[in-house]
Amino acid sequence: MGQTAVAQPSNLDRLRGMQPTGASLELETVPQTGRKADQIRANLASVKLPPGFSIDLYALVPDARHMAVGTNAGVVFVGTRKTKVWAVTDRTRARVADEVKVFAPSIAFKQPNGVCFSRDGQLYVAEHNRVLVFPAAEFFYEGPDVAVDVVTEQLIPTTEESFNHGARTCSIGPDNKLYVTLGQPYNVPPVAKAALYNEVGIGGIVRMDRDGKNREVFARGIRNSVGHAWQPKTNELWFTDMQVDGMGDDIPVGEINHAPRAGMHFGFPYYGGGRTRTIEYKDATPPADITFPMVETVAHAADLGMHFYRGKAFPEAYRGAMFSAQHGSWNRTVATGAQVMVTTFKPDGTIAKTEPFAAGWLNDETGEYSGRPVDVAELADGSLLISDDYAGAIYRVSYKAK
Repeated sequence: MGQTAVAQPSNLDRLRGMQPTGASLELETVPQTGRKADQIRANLASVKLPPGFSIDLYALVPDARHMAVGTNAGVVFVGTRKTKVWAVTDRTRARVADEVKVFAPSIAFKQPNGVCFSRDGQLYVAEHNRVLVFPAAEFFYEGPDVAVDVVTEQLIPTTEESFNHGARTCSIGPDNKLYVTLGQPYNVPPVAKAALYNEVGIGGIVRMDRDGKNREVFARGIRNSVGHAWQPKTNELWFTDMQVDGMGDDIPVGEINHAPRAGMHFGFPYYGGGRTRTIEYKDATPPADITFPMVETVAHAADLGMHFYRGKAFPEAYRGAMFSAQHGSWNRTVATGAQVMVTTFKPDGTIAKTEPFAAGWLNDETGEYSGRPVDVAELADGSLLISDDYAGAIYRVSYKAK
């Protein structure tokens, strides 16, 4: 009988050599029925959506953060800010999960928040300070031992590892390169850190070949981005950024930014969000070529994951729209956020408007949260998934014309 799946650093070397770890074939699973599932479904009655849309519980997934939908079998891989990645399956295509189980349990993950697929079906997992690639995740996920390789052993110097702002996100760009967001750990960093952060890309977005080579800093001036997506029509990058705390309830604004090319600077730490200068850098001269946000969001709403809608199941007004999750505030006297926003575009590509799409996880009367959205993903049928690390759930939003 195999041993219990214990995550050990040595297991990674064995898996890279296609050798078994001796882990048990009995993987940890998450029950999908019971009182918790029933209560979450009841809570969803308070979530408001545009006419014709409905929301349902798709899966119970502990600490559910960013999601990656498999390109072959449609398995949804879900990252966390802890030590696990989950695999969510809907074998019957009933548009609800049949099974949720731990993925690659013999690997010692450290904050594997970022998950993303390449177009040829390879799953990348961006941890706090490492990136792994699973070349056949949808084939091997049924067992404890999974083919794996290391893209990069280190994203940042170990001296800069932190418990704060350590959740990474990743994507494969139109150039077939790997992009990773690197939040910096401070509210506002000390000046002494500026040179190192500028060189490494901490407080920015880095890109590299899919094997980890030819790394470069793609964008700078970013405080803590935990969500980005590529616009299909333009093949250009958009990303969210959470801004400085402690300046007041209504300043500075949150940001959704547009990075159509490499080398852009988005203002931080000279600006704390939008055009609000930080106190710490108020006397410093900002770079001359700063790019300000395309969308200013409510201060401290904590904009996280985002997705451009590619399907045809939603009405025409939502085709190509940008959906973004607001996690909700923690340091405002009046709580805000905990909703999914939608940004639509005019025919010329400029922004038409940004407005709530799914709202109701925050009780305005009591200030209590029943959920905190993290990320948005899309299933093959054109429905949307919304992850929630507070409730430990994934929701599915679908549309049916009346």
